[in-house]
Amino acid sequence: MTDSFPPFRPVFRNPHLATVLTSYWPRRLDERRYPVQARLFHTEPDVQVLIHSQTPPRPRGEVVLVHGLEGSSMAPYMLSMAQTLLEAGFAVHRTNIRSCGGTEFLCSTLYHAGLTKDLFAILADLDRQRRTPVFLVGFSLGGNQALKLTGELHGDAARLLAGTVAVSTPIDLAACCGALARPSNRLYQWRFLSSMRKRLRLRRPALSVPLPYEKLDGVRTVWEFDHLFTGPSFGFTGAEHYYATQSSIAYLERIRVPTLVVQAQDDPMIPFAVYAHQAFQKNPNLTLAVTPHGGHLGFLHRGSPSIWVDRAVRQWIERRV
Repeated sequence: MTDSFPPFRPVFRNPHLATVLTSYWPRRLDERRYPVQARLFHTEPDVQVLIHSQTPPRPRGEVVLVHGLEGSSMAPYMLSMAQTLLEAGFAVHRTNIRSCGGTEFLCSTLYHAGLTKDLFAILADLDRQRRTPVFLVGFSLGGNQALKLTGELHGDAARLLAGTVAVSTPIDLAACCGALARPSNRLYQWRFLSSMRKRLRLRRPALSVPLPYEKLDGVRTVWEFDHLFTGPSFGFTGAEHYYATQSSIAYLERIRVPTLVVQAQDDPMIPFAVYAHQAFQKNPNLTLAVTPHGGHLGFLHRGSPSIWVDRAVRQWIERRV
C-alpha cells in the first residue's frame, strides 16, 4: 500500500517555537459527546496504570495512545489526537505510563523508555475482549515503547495489532540524550529534570529498590538521572546499558505489522541522522513520514485542522480498517 499524506504548511519554521508553543495551542476534547471512563488496570500483581477511555457509537476500531517523558493522558497531543480519532469513529484509550497521571503510589517501580510489559498487558486485554482492530500510537518516549513492543512481538504482533504509529520518537536513546545536553536544549533538559526529581522524591516511600537519593540534587542532565536512578532501578548497570538495550532502533527490522513513523527533520531533541537506519529502506512494514519542520511533537499547521500530525495519523489508520 502506497501512503500519501496531507500537505503540511508549518506555522513556525523555528523548531524551538514549534516545540514550545505546541503545548499552549488551542485543543479540545469533547467529553460530553464522548464520556470518559477512567479505569485502573492491573498490568502486574503490584502495578496499576490509569487508562482514560472514550467510545463513539459502533466503533470501527480501537486505538491505544501512549504519552512521552513525564507526560500523562492529559498531554495536549494526547487530547487532540483522541478527538480526531473519536470523530473518525474509533474508540480511544489514553494510557498513563506507570506512575504517571497521578498514579505515583500504584506501583513500586519507576518507568523507563523501553518498558513494554504494561502496553502488552493492555493489548492482550483488548484481544481477550475481541475488540479489534487495534492500533497503537506512541508519542516521543511512548513512541519508543510502541516500536520496541511491536518489534519484540515479531510475527505474533498481528494477533494483537493492526498497526503501530510513533511520533517524534527517540529511537536511539543515547544519541537523543546527547542532543538534549546541547546548550540550545537546556530549557527542555531543565523541565524534564525538574519533573523527574519531583516525581522521584514523591515516590521514594513506594519504591522497592535502594537508590542514591543523596546525589539527586547534584544531577544536572537526564543522562546522569538515568545513570544513577532509572537504569539501576531496573537492573541496568548504568545509562549506557539502559540505552543500548532499550532503544527501539534495535527492533525495527523485526517489525511485522504496518508501522508509521512520523518525524520532523528539525526536531531539536532527536538528531535526524538516527533515521538513516537501514530498516527504513529494507523493512516493507515501515513507513517513514518526514517533514522538514515541526519541531518535537509540534506539527502546527496553517490550516484546518491546525495539528497536522493528527490528520495524517487518522488517514493512515483509516486506510487499514
